[in-house]
Amino acid sequence: MAVNIKIQPIETSKIDAVDFNNLSFGSVFSDHMFECDYVNGSWQNPTVKPYGPITLNPSAKIFHYGQSIFEGMKAYKDKDGGVFLFRPTDNCNRLNISAKRMMIPEVPEEIFMAGLKNLLEIDNNWIPNTEGSSLYIRPFIFASGEGFHASPADSYKFIIATAPSGAYFSGKVKVLIEEKYARAANGGVGFAKAGGNYAAQFYPTQLAVEKGYHQVIWTDDNTHEYIEEAGAMNIFIRINDTLITSPTSDRILDGITRKSIIQIAKDKGIEVKERKISVHEVVEAAKDGTLKEMFGAGTAAVVSPIATFGYQGTDYDLPELSETYASLLKKRITGIQTNKTDDPYDWRVKVL
Repeated sequence: MAVNIKIQPIETSKIDAVDFNNLSFGSVFSDHMFECDYVNGSWQNPTVKPYGPITLNPSAKIFHYGQSIFEGMKAYKDKDGGVFLFRPTDNCNRLNISAKRMMIPEVPEEIFMAGLKNLLEIDNNWIPNTEGSSLYIRPFIFASGEGFHASPADSYKFIIATAPSGAYFSGKVKVLIEEKYARAANGGVGFAKAGGNYAAQFYPTQLAVEKGYHQVIWTDDNTHEYIEEAGAMNIFIRINDTLITSPTSDRILDGITRKSIIQIAKDKGIEVKERKISVHEVVEAAKDGTLKEMFGAGTAAVVSPIATFGYQGTDYDLPELSETYASLLKKRITGIQTNKTDDPYDWRVKVL
């Protein structure tokens, strides 16, 4: 279906005040945002408008019952000025999987993609083309309907905001394997990108930071014997020449970068196993020298190598290899994303 989007351009851009050579992650915001409201049973009034505050009443249900979901995406600009997205319909599909679990109305793919394209067109100059930078895109939906009754809201807002950004992580990452707190449980919402999942991570992560670590490696909620995710990312572990990652479940997000890494690794002849991996197995591999790499994978960082992990008071350093799966896979994915290499998978989508 055709989507008629209203465009309300900003009067004066703030882009000249931005130093594109020194971008932190997600702290500078572009001129415009996309907004669409769900009222009376349908999504209505899709609009690209100046980025700015949202007015809500104190009784809006987002404040009381946490109906909020989001996605993370990036737009890239190549040397010729072409603008590309990476597997955007997968993001739309996952947003709607999250929406269903949180009793939020699903967004039609036509509205999702039309909003994205119109927003990127008007804020085209905000998309960096410097090495390692991109335009981070945050689609999100929250309950704007009012009431103190514990029930789903009757109205919602869908917004897409963007932020020109540099690297998410820099330097060596040191992580702590969590033994007490759990990110998610069977039957819960761990597979959804619900805002509350991430809020609940902050406290145990801060405890790890106070001990000198950057992030937490999450383990299963029942026994804490099996490794599941790395901070807000999926995790990959290389033992000898085999790449291992936890299978998706109620507790583990079906990461788009994760799926891409698995496909590319297999096509390069790397053995990939999607199976449960115990903390004991990883510790023993670190001790006997067969543990070669650990890295997180997600949209923001793409691939984030882990230099050290801590467990039960002992730190284990990963070897410093001249050639790593992490660097090989990151180079291949970012090459596709930035239109520097071929894309046999049709993951790269040109929008401008």
